[in-house]
Amino acid sequence: MTSHSLVPQPPALRLPVAQMRSVFHPGDVERKLARLQESGNQREYETLRTVYERMLERGPERFHVKPSGVPDMASLYEQLPNFTEVLDDVRRHVALAQDSSDGLEVTPMLLLGPPGIGKTHFARNLAELLGTGMNLLPMSSMTAGWLLSGSSAQWKGARPGKVFEALVEGEYANPVIVVDEIDKASSDAQYDPLGALYSLLEHDTAQSFTDEFAEVAIDASQVIWITTANDPRGIPDPILNRMNVFEVEAPTLEQARAIASNLYTGILAGHDWGRMLDPEPHGDVLDHLAQMPPREMRRALMTGFGNARLDRRSTVEIADLPRVASGRSRIGFLQ
Repeated sequence: MTSHSLVPQPPALRLPVAQMRSVFHPGDVERKLARLQESGNQREYETLRTVYERMLERGPERFHVKPSGVPDMASLYEQLPNFTEVLDDVRRHVALAQDSSDGLEVTPMLLLGPPGIGKTHFARNLAELLGTGMNLLPMSSMTAGWLLSGSSAQWKGARPGKVFEALVEGEYANPVIVVDEIDKASSDAQYDPLGALYSLLEHDTAQSFTDEFAEVAIDASQVIWITTANDPRGIPDPILNRMNVFEVEAPTLEQARAIASNLYTGILAGHDWGRMLDPEPHGDVLDHLAQMPPREMRRALMTGFGNARLDRRSTVEIADLPRVASGRSRIGFLQ
């Protein structure tokens, strides 16, 4: 697949640096469409024909973006203090792509750690930082291998896989694709939900990834892969060996207070009603929030904000927040 420089983009697109990259060859699609029409089975393969026509209508070029310089990531380090090692790795990859025509390449990563510590939140922030889109694939709910790589058009109800959709229907040649809870992917003798990753996580083979539905080579080599897991024992070694593995620890008590404080101010800044509440939380409120996993803090804060406003107060108090359930094991603090 090819790429070429793109003229400077209008500010509305908010793309730091962009090229256009072809993610498939239109000639391949035209030949497939012509054969389909010649077969006389257009009604039987109507969905496939529609996919080919859609590909030709949209064209093969997608934005291939990267930051215009090594970005100031101070706010991310503050929001995600227990992801310092991962953020350091991202900075190194961004630095390699600077002052060159090369696109941004990020080695596939596995974020390994207990539930609720912010792994998916990190992925969303990374996509925003890099100026590209994000697609979330929750493997715990995916029971068939074709959800990543598509299923044969000969099967009833067949459709393209999620990787094909992200590149053909999306705007970017290098989207962030998050394979969430990869260790919970179920499989049987016929389907392996992770089978497509053997080629997708390798740069060379990903350049001509073939979705089983469309049977057209797609360039998935620029995809930024983030996988998350609670337990690495459910992940095959050949897949583990294709990724940088980061063990994300639970935040320390001090880090948990900082996460809660950043969430508090961030939520207020994102809502007009935020001006009616105190700009900073009280210390005892932060202590209470710090006993919760990061994913629960936002829900607790929204409850607290609502209760404070019901009482016509600007100050959020501990009584406004949900209780930390007794007996429930919180992700342990690091000492």
